[in-house]
Amino acid sequence: MYQALYRKWRPRTFADVIGQSHITDTLQKQVAEGRTSHAYLFTGTRGTGKTTCAKILAKAVNCEHPVNGDPCCKCPSCLGIESGTLLDVLELDAASNNGVDQVRALRDEAVYAPANVKMRVYIVDEVHMLSIAAFNALLKILEEPPAHLMFILATTELHKVPATILSRCQRFSFKRIQPRDIQSRLSHVAFQEGIDLKADGAELLSRLSDGALRDALSLLDQCAASGGTIDAAAVLDTLGLAGNLQTARMMEHILNRDVQSALLLLDQLYAGGKDVGAILSELSTLTRDLLLRRTAPEGGAALLSGGYDAATLDRLGKDVSYNRFLYLTATLQKTAADLYFSANRRTDAELCLLRLCDESLSGDLTALSARIQRLEEGAARGSVIRTAVEESAPQRSAPQKRSESRPQSKNDPDLWDRPPLPAEPPMMDEPGERFFDIPEEPPVTSAPRREMPPVKETAVRSDLQEAERPAFRPAMAAVPSVPAQSASAPEGTGLTGNWWRALAESCKGRLSPMYRVFLDKCAGALEGEQVIVFAPDEITLSRIDNDRVRGILSEEVARAAGHPMPLHLRVGEPPKKDPKENLQNLLAFASKHENIEIK
Repeated sequence: MYQALYRKWRPRTFADVIGQSHITDTLQKQVAEGRTSHAYLFTGTRGTGKTTCAKILAKAVNCEHPVNGDPCCKCPSCLGIESGTLLDVLELDAASNNGVDQVRALRDEAVYAPANVKMRVYIVDEVHMLSIAAFNALLKILEEPPAHLMFILATTELHKVPATILSRCQRFSFKRIQPRDIQSRLSHVAFQEGIDLKADGAELLSRLSDGALRDALSLLDQCAASGGTIDAAAVLDTLGLAGNLQTARMMEHILNRDVQSALLLLDQLYAGGKDVGAILSELSTLTRDLLLRRTAPEGGAALLSGGYDAATLDRLGKDVSYNRFLYLTATLQKTAADLYFSANRRTDAELCLLRLCDESLSGDLTALSARIQRLEEGAARGSVIRTAVEESAPQRSAPQKRSESRPQSKNDPDLWDRPPLPAEPPMMDEPGERFFDIPEEPPVTSAPRREMPPVKETAVRSDLQEAERPAFRPAMAAVPSVPAQSASAPEGTGLTGNWWRALAESCKGRLSPMYRVFLDKCAGALEGEQVIVFAPDEITLSRIDNDRVRGILSEEVARAAGHPMPLHLRVGEPPKKDPKENLQNLLAFASKHENIEIK
């Protein structure tokens, strides 16, 4: 009759146990020196060797010819314990024998001396399943046991064992077995069984087992049943993990912010019978692997789930920030937990994908953080452009520096590169004082004018350019008669440029997505000392006309202006600038760009 690999290759001595040397060495030394305890408690996850070590310890204390604390596995006691024919060594399952009556019967029977071996051993598996009354019944015999009695308790949930039981046992914690140890053991078993197991297949099985050697042997047994060579592709195909490729494709759509492709793939998986909860769980596992891969590329390999190869993880995790992975993990975990109470699981899964693709839809500080990150990335790209411009600027600005370093004369060739100016006297604020400060130059204005014959307009302009341009240079700076502030935001006129967009963007981080959509449809203007917000219709006005939006807008206006300003909401469009204001803006612009000719 065929025997499963995990049963056939169960360790028979302490030396055969993999990955638990900190426990096996101690137990072996206790047996060799005769210092064993009357009660042991083995804790740890499944498949790490708790029950196996309990049976080896039971054989070791009853072995007729022990070898340095290890059982010989040849004497009648060892053979009887392995086959389960000795009634003095009893293995109980607390999950099915958790009542107080069963524990009382065990306690009454334990007082009798063993018939065929040295010590009576009770191995109680999953001891945390015992009831409170059963624990109380077991407590007395654990406190004062007979000399021939030994209890070995095993559990996967230590926190459910009462403290009164813990204090009367020697506790040994079994850790998860490292993937490299599991891989080595699988290769050894496959060689002995004649199974063609490749190195990549053994590595994948070791990671899929999650630190449990029993699970790894069971997976190997399942893959070996299909026959042929067992490599990574065969393992994924046999174990039904080929769907991980679709999960990786879904994650790729999410990282690329491709909402349409992500929703279509979700619909395809849902139509194929895939549960949305399982999809989100697989996405969460993949996100965890990607985060571990970025955080600990080398040492974190043992922590990975094992469902995805290194090339896939490197491709998906490239150029993705830690904050994005943390946001994806938190959103997936929260949505998966809320699915239990959901009325429509598919809708919640689709909304989750929307939030994963666009953080601004989350409606919390994550949206603000995402927008700040995008601004920082844009600023970084802009700094590169500015650096390139500044590097090329000295070649263009060299003539200007030369003109500022020395006085200019009418024979200076730089003067010919400038546009002609109107022949007007310089503006005066008071007699003897110019409107603007003028650098010290030769008194060209006092030179006598030469008579110009009547020629064409182009010739007149050429003479003016040669003789009178230096004298009237300050007049160009004094052309606009309005302050600079009036050019950008004149009093009593509407203003709907970058000013309103910047103010609206500063408010978005403090508003929910619903208000942001309606705020984008509005426009702003200044009328005197008042800020007017124009809504395109009554619906938009009703959405933003509330205390929350008004308060935030008023705070941002006061912060930008330096003092509080009245705020009004209206329906309509902001007033357009009149031609006079456009002319003033044009003159102000020309004063800042002297190379523009005004005709």
